[in-house]
Amino acid sequence: MKLNELTTAASSFKKSEKMPVLFVGHGSPMNALEDNPFTQKLNRIGTDIRQRQTPTAILVVSAHFLTKGTYVTASPKPETIHDFGGFPEALFREQYPAPGSPEYAREIMKMVPEVQDTEEWGLDHGAWTILKHMFPEADIPVFELSLDYGRSPQYHFDLAQRLQFLRERGVLIIGSGNIVHNLRQSMPKLMAQDATPYDWAVEFDEWVKTKINQRDFQSLIDFHKAGTMGALSVPTVDHYLPVLYTLGLADKNENITQAYEEVYYGGLSMRTFIAG
Repeated sequence: MKLNELTTAASSFKKSEKMPVLFVGHGSPMNALEDNPFTQKLNRIGTDIRQRQTPTAILVVSAHFLTKGTYVTASPKPETIHDFGGFPEALFREQYPAPGSPEYAREIMKMVPEVQDTEEWGLDHGAWTILKHMFPEADIPVFELSLDYGRSPQYHFDLAQRLQFLRERGVLIIGSGNIVHNLRQSMPKLMAQDATPYDWAVEFDEWVKTKINQRDFQSLIDFHKAGTMGALSVPTVDHYLPVLYTLGLADKNENITQAYEEVYYGGLSMRTFIAG
């Protein structure tokens, strides 16, 4: 795409105060129904953002939207997807009827031509279970960007940097996953209702925090070099890749605040942080 075409695409929406960018450790879908310290924090984050500037739209990069190739949802009325099983019926009745944002989906495709649009996906639980607490009115358009599961961590970080223009168009971007996410190792503790974390999970979670504070994003891209703690904490990359989107979208000297910190049930991190 020629430079003048990029400029035209980026200028087609009115500029705004730069929106923050978040990573949210979304955890269990049951958080949608619960009133706990984590969901209370989400509510405060949403209130603070709205007081500063109501987003024109919200883009969620969710651990649960995995594709071959990169897709952006373009449905004007995205459905609430209950992409889980074995939970109470009340959770399946939950809806998050926010409108979609086909307009911003098209903007992404203009700026990043390899991204394709789709209406075959709505809002999965990586999106709506947290937005229900952050913006309970469901009055802000929401759309999702998929994770191309065949690509390297470096690719995802680099792609995120190409989306920075959205922050100046009033779009709130949220990476939604979990820094530590090992369900196989966590299941015995979940069954026993033992919330204590494994040492390796705490160690990796703290290592990620330290690297963020040091602005050593390359080490986080190359997390597989972190040894056993990394291999146990990130057995698959789906929940980790959204971290790299949030970091790729952060400005070089932008303050990054740790908003919520918790590792529980063995190998699940709820760490949540905000840039901007």
